[in-house]
Amino acid sequence: MSEPLLKIDNINCAYDDIPVIFGVSFEVKAKELVAIVGANGAGKSTIMKTIAGLLHPIEGVIRFKGEDISRLRANQILRKGISYVPEGRRLFAKLTVAENLELGAYIEHDRNEIEKRKKEVLNLFPILEERRRQIAETLSGGEQQMLAIARGMMSDPELLMLDELSLGLMPSLVESVMETIVRIKERGTTILLVEQKVQESLEIADRGYVIQTGKIVQAGSSRELLNSDEVKKAYLGL
Repeated sequence: MSEPLLKIDNINCAYDDIPVIFGVSFEVKAKELVAIVGANGAGKSTIMKTIAGLLHPIEGVIRFKGEDISRLRANQILRKGISYVPEGRRLFAKLTVAENLELGAYIEHDRNEIEKRKKEVLNLFPILEERRRQIAETLSGGEQQMLAIARGMMSDPELLMLDELSLGLMPSLVESVMETIVRIKERGTTILLVEQKVQESLEIADRGYVIQTGKIVQAGSSRELLNSDEVKKAYLGL
């Protein structure tokens, strides 16, 4: 049985000594789309920030391709092949679409490779090709979200981590963003998605984990979780 690409083993995390994540364990295999779902404030984004090196676990181990990355800094994590698209987009608002994409590839020094990646992401997001000279803050909410994803892909990650992409988007745009995530997976990219849009996330994921107040309370295939009475009652209004 092959080693998971990402393996989280019993991590505890805290902000200013206040515990927020308690003994969380999960794994992501290569080329999977795994969703971590739960209500706002459940701890989803904290887990993502910890994997990305913006926080460090106070206990437990994070392994990527078998290597312990628990204590690495964010720039080291990116060089290992993990790209994090944070909640709230965090674009360089005063720079153009093209300049934001360039900054997403700052660890790559081969100009031909950067241009190749830019062409690939602009093929995936045709609207960004049309807007490539436009200032990021003047884009619509949906276009900004697409730019944030495209910038995250410019480092050519093995694992793309997407944090609350639906936040602030109209339902029609949420559907469009989810369709884009499926297309990225079909290109062979492994994806870890955290979302409070439980049904939409599980419908596109291979497997999922449900988190409540900093703990994983359920895990299984997407079908199993969507059919779970607990998930239906707590998150789907059924």
